[in-house]
Amino acid sequence: MAGEVLRLQGVGVRRDGAALLRGIDWTINEGERWVVVGPNGAGKTTLLQVAATMLHPTEGTVQILEETLGQTDVFDLRTRIGISSAAIAEKVPVNEKVIDLVLTGSYAILGRWREEYDSTDVTRAVELLDVLGCSHLLRRKFSTLSEGERKRVQIARALMPDPELLLLDEPAAGLDLGGREDLVARLGALADDPMAPAMVLVTHHVEEVPEGFTHALLIRRGGVVAVGKVDEVFTQEHLTRCFGVPLRVERQDGRWSARAVR
Repeated sequence: MAGEVLRLQGVGVRRDGAALLRGIDWTINEGERWVVVGPNGAGKTTLLQVAATMLHPTEGTVQILEETLGQTDVFDLRTRIGISSAAIAEKVPVNEKVIDLVLTGSYAILGRWREEYDSTDVTRAVELLDVLGCSHLLRRKFSTLSEGERKRVQIARALMPDPELLLLDEPAAGLDLGGREDLVARLGALADDPMAPAMVLVTHHVEEVPEGFTHALLIRRGGVVAVGKVDEVFTQEHLTRCFGVPLRVERQDGRWSARAVR
């Protein structure tokens, strides 16, 4: 049986008196590909920050890669987790080159300083950029890239440490149709790779869920609406309750869609 990668039990997060998350129970096992879906303000990014060790819960317990949050060195643990998010992109130094941004992912740091990287590291960084279709950008400054290019470079960076858990926070946000479909196809190929780590993708839209994702968690107002295998979770009943509007849900050629019922 596959080992546990992440386990949340009774997790809640409060900030300024407001409950951002409440009573979250969630387990991820090796080899699973999860999508977290919910409306704006549902708590999706907060949930991902907890999974990334960037935020400690107010209540409940979090076990990540057999370590308990609050009882372990998170700086060591973060090198075993790959994450791509807008919050990280905003912190990239203005003159950071793409190749250096990907390389520093090995140590879960931002901004190359004096650390040394051997030829194996550089080769891996270039190969990952190539897989994501952006090896030609390696000498460019990250700040000069388009939104689609930034998203793909960030995923290459997240994969750089060969993580055991990969977290992708709205990787298709802000992309045009062509950029979205290109990224979704690449993520689908990654999901099909048996050597890829356990994955969690956060999105507002079921249309952005790649083929090969096995499980889903629906979240609304900080609480779980439904959790389990994607076919059992992506139902009209569950998604209607999650988004608060009547929805028609369909699946065609491995991809999902949802429309309001008029």
